[in-house]
Amino acid sequence: MATKKKTDETENTVETSAAETEAVAEVKADATEEAPTKAPAKRAKPAKPAKAETANTDSAENDGSTVKKGKRAEKIGVVTSDKMMLTVVVRVDRLVKHPIYRKYVRKRKKFMAHDEKGAKIGDKVRIVETRPMSARKRWRVVEIIQKAEL
Repeated sequence: MATKKKTDETENTVETSAAETEAVAEVKADATEEAPTKAPAKRAKPAKPAKAETANTDSAENDGSTVKKGKRAEKIGVVTSDKMMLTVVVRVDRLVKHPIYRKYVRKRKKFMAHDEKGAKIGDKVRIVETRPMSARKRWRVVEIIQKAEL
């Protein structure tokens, strides 16, 4: 069985036998089995910025304490209720400029905070954001800034 082939350089047709084409196919198959084929080159991904190490065990500065990942929210307010066990209600006041009238308006918000410092009503305290401790308690008393005047 003869097949016709076109060559790129000349427009002449060349007849080849079926035995020749099988031999060429076998040579190609042997060459591919012996030499591993390379996958097509992939496009290089852009280098990601190096992340800062969160904990360095070799450094003397660490001293076994954990390194904080971010800064937690802090607020300063006045204790308005201490009737619960290990919980106080802290009122935080802030001034906000009114969007239309451009006057400052006093805004108040109450936070329930975990208290192991023993804060009493009227104390000025610093609270910091923490993990949820109960349904409404997500803050913790860090320090008592000023004791209440009696």
